[in-house]
Amino acid sequence: MFEALASFFQLIVQPCYQLTGSWWAAIFLFTLFSKVVLMPLSLWCQKNSIVMVQLMPDLFRIKTKYFGDRETIDEEQNKLYKEHHYHALLSLIPLAIQVIILFGLVDVIHSITDSGAPGTEYLGLVPATDGGTAWIMPFAAALSAVVMGGMSNLINPLQKEQSRTEKNMTNGISIALSFFLGVYVVCGMAFYWVCSNLLSILVQVLCNVIINPKKYVDYDDLNAARDEYNAMNDATKTEGGPLHRDPNAGRERTDYKRFMNVANKHLVFYSEGSGFYKYFRGAIEWLLANSNVRIHYITSDPNDQVFKIAEREPRLIPYYLGQRRLITCMMKMDADVVVTTLGNLDTYYIKRSYVRKDIEYVYMCHHMTSMPLTSTRTEYDNYDTVMCVGPHQHDELRALEAFYHTKRKNLPPVGYDLLDQEIADYEAGLGSEGRPARKPGEKPLVLIAPTWNYDNICDSCVDDMLDQLLGHGYRVVLRPHPEYLKRYRSRWDAIVERHQGVPESELRFEDDFSTSTSILSADVLITDWSSISCEFSFTTLRPCVFINTAMKVENPEWDQVCAQGICGQPTDITLRDQIGHSLDPKDLTTLPATIDEMLANPEAWSDRIREVRSKMIFNLGHGGEVAGEYLLDRLLQIEAQRGEGGDKDDKGSKDDKGNKDAQPAGEVRADA
Repeated sequence: MFEALASFFQLIVQPCYQLTGSWWAAIFLFTLFSKVVLMPLSLWCQKNSIVMVQLMPDLFRIKTKYFGDRETIDEEQNKLYKEHHYHALLSLIPLAIQVIILFGLVDVIHSITDSGAPGTEYLGLVPATDGGTAWIMPFAAALSAVVMGGMSNLINPLQKEQSRTEKNMTNGISIALSFFLGVYVVCGMAFYWVCSNLLSILVQVLCNVIINPKKYVDYDDLNAARDEYNAMNDATKTEGGPLHRDPNAGRERTDYKRFMNVANKHLVFYSEGSGFYKYFRGAIEWLLANSNVRIHYITSDPNDQVFKIAEREPRLIPYYLGQRRLITCMMKMDADVVVTTLGNLDTYYIKRSYVRKDIEYVYMCHHMTSMPLTSTRTEYDNYDTVMCVGPHQHDELRALEAFYHTKRKNLPPVGYDLLDQEIADYEAGLGSEGRPARKPGEKPLVLIAPTWNYDNICDSCVDDMLDQLLGHGYRVVLRPHPEYLKRYRSRWDAIVERHQGVPESELRFEDDFSTSTSILSADVLITDWSSISCEFSFTTLRPCVFINTAMKVENPEWDQVCAQGICGQPTDITLRDQIGHSLDPKDLTTLPATIDEMLANPEAWSDRIREVRSKMIFNLGHGGEVAGEYLLDRLLQIEAQRGEGGDKDDKGSKDDKGNKDAQPAGEVRADA
């Protein structure tokens, strides 16, 4: 085969030599001729590449929709390729032809060198055996591959859309192959390879002129789909890079497999971290005490307190899943009801299940304040149910639905179990770690607890505030938001340094957030727009001083939502003068007088705040019970609608070691 091919190539090379008088020029013209002849094949490959680029938006959306589910992604990709007749191996055909031509040139080069014509000796040298100046050719071949790869990254319609890793791999293979060939073939053949690499750039330019990718590809759509996938990918990268060893990887795999092997799950909770259990606690404890429901609890915190709690509660089954497996797990979720405090369901990374379309997703609030103002535009849109803390949240959610024309949700009047727990602990004299009583003659405690957002107290007026407070008979504690310390540690250190001469009996800086003693012990709280004001005042019945810094806004259209008249002004604004007083940060001269008035009238403030609390919070003292009852009622309704009784309950499953998990079988029921 190669002899016949060599004879044919000789018929082309010889006239080229006669035309130019140079064998080097003859090889170049032969290469140019081959590129012209193969131009139809190059155009065919160009069309195939453009088809692939056209498919890329759909491919990125598949990767996003089924993130982490490799098997499903491969299946969907193959369906897409078949539908659009894309052939992945077509791109290898030009390379295969170049290799065939290369070996067909072997006898041509040998016939040239065997002729003994002057100037042909170098053409027949092999760097690996002859060495010397012949080593120029391997490096020239590799350099030509570098140039070709760099240009392909810019002008090849498919290669320029590949990831950096894919580009590096493609170019790396090309460079290595070029260098390897240059080492082990004669210099004349290596010269052909150099010419072929460089002329490939010209061929690609011509292909782009003849078949312009911009006429066939929606690059805006492609970039948007890629950005969405990359954002998800970046957000779930393992800390420490790809070579970092995750000590929880084995545990995560086991828990994922164990969770997915449980059939017919009724109730699933998802927690972002250990600190979120407090929002679910009341509902979970009520369900465990008043039903036979088995609660599957997924957490992204390997040290979540739920694992300890589950040791004494066999029907509370916890699982640890990191971000990547969590995304996959949520997309393949199979349960009747899923409860979480996570906002923006189905908007960012956490999606509704594509396995079951009838799951009821329940949002359990982790704040008592405004929905339009302090939440993002899509925070609650894709939930079926939002458990409302009070009538203000119910009205605000209806206003959001009307303004944005989103689906109507179930809005059960639940309450706020966390507040119930805090009130009970406080009234029992316990607080979080034991609430110390103020000793006779002890100075009243003023706590400053701002947010971390733009223009917060620490950044706008903390020095003026401390000048007004110090020396007026108060003990002052400045407690920044944890996020402020994380982001702006140098600013905090500067504040501490500026006031380091003040005795601790007058001013204390609190950057240890392991306790809440100062919050529950304070006589007056000073804040800007932090939601801590509600927990403080509604728990202790003591007032707040609000500093009117720049308002914390998550939805810039909040005023248009509230202007519909359904809900009125957000509670974050109206509460400020109901449970305290508001002051201008530019004029804090009245701050001591305001605090003194509050300290002088504790009973009046307690009665006032108690009345506000009773109107603002549903089912005060029973939030966890009402939440648990709602979830149980929904589970019973779903089972009744299904009409299959015990056939659809958790039957228990075996883990990868064959151990039966301690979950009793049977239909969902409420215990008498």
